[in-house]
Amino acid sequence: MSNQLRAVTLTHVRYFKGDQLGHFLAWISLVPVFISLGGFVSHFLFRRELQGMFFALGLTISQFINEIIKTTFKQARPETCIMLEMCDSHGWPSSHSQYMFFFATYFTLLTYNRIGNLFRKQMFFAILVVWPLALLTMYSRVYLGYHTVGQVFAGAGLGVFLGGLWFWVVNSVFRGVFPVIEESFFGRWFYVKDTSHIPNVLKFEYENTRAARRHSSYKRAE
Repeated sequence: MSNQLRAVTLTHVRYFKGDQLGHFLAWISLVPVFISLGGFVSHFLFRRELQGMFFALGLTISQFINEIIKTTFKQARPETCIMLEMCDSHGWPSSHSQYMFFFATYFTLLTYNRIGNLFRKQMFFAILVVWPLALLTMYSRVYLGYHTVGQVFAGAGLGVFLGGLWFWVVNSVFRGVFPVIEESFFGRWFYVKDTSHIPNVLKFEYENTRAARRHSSYKRAE
């Protein structure tokens, strides 16, 4: 058995002590973790939307593709990987950049097409928050020494391509089977639903919640 020890690097991000920008960018580089564990897990627990589930599935597939490419081309990380204890993994393309640009692309397309509870007027959120976070994540991986400029741009480009492609696949191919998934055993057991056909989900839920309050069959048992 090998005596070499390897670290789980999910939240293991290094920066120079006293470097406030590095400290900030170290947290920025963890945004994909926060989105995955905080955003999509809570979305499944509280919303059960098929559009969100396929969004998360697409991100997962994207990361598998990233790993396949990395292990195929085996491009080394920059020399700083020795200090960062990251030389046992490959650097091209950057998985963080790919994740964030996939997320930004898919989220923007969802918003622009007003799918689910996203509206076109919320596009400012994508422009002022989501895309800057994607760019900062890309920059953080170079600044902190985990990737070269070429590696982060490759990840970003692949993320945009896969995000756009997956959006088309979901909403042109899979969306037709959403009703079947809703009526399946899985859909009924987990209360999975698709509200992307409803023009204003927030208004729909608001009005139906108020109507249910007045209906005796929906009263909570004391």
